[in-house]
Amino acid sequence: MTVKTQAVIEIGSTGIRALVAEVRADGTFTILDGAGKPVQLGRDVFTSGAMSRESIRECIAVLRGFRELLRTYGVAPEDARVIGTSAIREAENRDAFVDRIAMHTGFKVDIVEDIEENHYMYLAVQYALGEDAKYFARSNSIIIEIGGGSTELMLLRRGKIVAVHSLRLGTIRADERTRSSIGSAGFLMHYLSDNVRTTCDSLEDDLALSGVRSFIVIGSDARFAAQIAGLDGRADYRVIPKADFESLVDKLKGMSVEAIVAEYRVSYAEAEALVPGLVITGLFLERTGAAELVVPNVSIREGLLIAIAGGKRGEIEAEIRRQVLASALNLGRRYRFDEAHALHVSSLALFLFDHLLETHGMGDRERLLLEAAALLHDVGTFIRTSGHHKHSEYIVTNSEIFGLQRDDLSIIAALVRYHRKATPDQSHAGYTSLPREDRVVVLKLAAMLRVADSLDRGHTQRVKLVGLETREDSLILRTEGQIDLSLERLSLAEKADMFEDVFGLKVVTV
Repeated sequence: MTVKTQAVIEIGSTGIRALVAEVRADGTFTILDGAGKPVQLGRDVFTSGAMSRESIRECIAVLRGFRELLRTYGVAPEDARVIGTSAIREAENRDAFVDRIAMHTGFKVDIVEDIEENHYMYLAVQYALGEDAKYFARSNSIIIEIGGGSTELMLLRRGKIVAVHSLRLGTIRADERTRSSIGSAGFLMHYLSDNVRTTCDSLEDDLALSGVRSFIVIGSDARFAAQIAGLDGRADYRVIPKADFESLVDKLKGMSVEAIVAEYRVSYAEAEALVPGLVITGLFLERTGAAELVVPNVSIREGLLIAIAGGKRGEIEAEIRRQVLASALNLGRRYRFDEAHALHVSSLALFLFDHLLETHGMGDRERLLLEAAALLHDVGTFIRTSGHHKHSEYIVTNSEIFGLQRDDLSIIAALVRYHRKATPDQSHAGYTSLPREDRVVVLKLAAMLRVADSLDRGHTQRVKLVGLETREDSLILRTEGQIDLSLERLSLAEKADMFEDVFGLKVVTV
């Protein structure tokens, strides 16, 4: 079996951490080595808006050390996957930082969006829970990660993601806010309580928190708590009874940072973050109906490694697809879309996609983007029916769909923009800002979406496709049963011109 050594590095708010793993052809992997060094990038960015010269020099020194570590395993810098999270994402000097890292170390840093962080976090959690993930999917769940600069939240209704949130609330931000206000422990609790309460009130619109039974939390603070108060018996995750967790937090709140360092043998930087991180966790826990905390022994780095390795590729891809579509459906429901129409247009669009593979030459990614766009093409009617395609574009552009990156959302936004009326034009900024390859994808997928939408012009879901064939310059769509297609043919006459322009086929229904 083919084996490859792969390395991943995360540049976070509080430090730089690396994993080296042996990855096999079937996608399974074994961790060979790991390393981490504290670097206070977050404290720079969250107070001044930029990374200091000293911190950048420190990052370069740490990464040079990691470069030598990777070389002992035969991994070149250009072959490692290096990501930057919230601190770099928010830094004013991020571009200069990425360039200096590349010039001095050979590492190419990818700055990931918060939605991509959630994706990797989800993969890591599923990996750690293993077969037990099915058990947790029986009830409503929260997956939460509290970092130095942000708190990442996923809400799941019986295993299906209904909302993803990235909050500007983290251990470093909380500590800096307390310091700037010359605050006491009482001020910190008041500040955190207000923030969490406001957040939870808004989360209730997505999922009733009192009905949440599975509270899954990842991060170094949670893993510390699991080591102290967690129950033994699980290989890749530990369970902490709620009462034991609360007792630990109460004890830590009464200790100085120096006392935490002495008793638990953690670094000073780790000790500083413990209380804010665990307090935030406890405040969210209080709003749920969970009786325990589930703490997987993983981080975003394992999630990134899983994505690269493609472990159990078919299962992972199928699960991510399900969660992407669940997230898209929940977005549509938030804007009170016609769900029956959206699902029917989606099925028609996918029928065209699947039966025209040789004609369009696209793959699974494009199929998923078409399906999501078909589900969301009419969400703009929530704002106003007139011009709703433009409102749909706005909503998609300013929303998040779990599992999809910003480039994917840009394509979906363009697709919903062109599902009716005007076709892509060089004067449209959103379209012209896309890379050439993505503009071609938009043309092909929008052409299919327009045909699919035309076939449900009356929102009655009465047209079902049973076959198609191409004859010279025509695409013949065969429908089920003997029904009057006058309305659909009229709609096709208005909207199928784009399909003919892109594929050279005139659409005919019989």
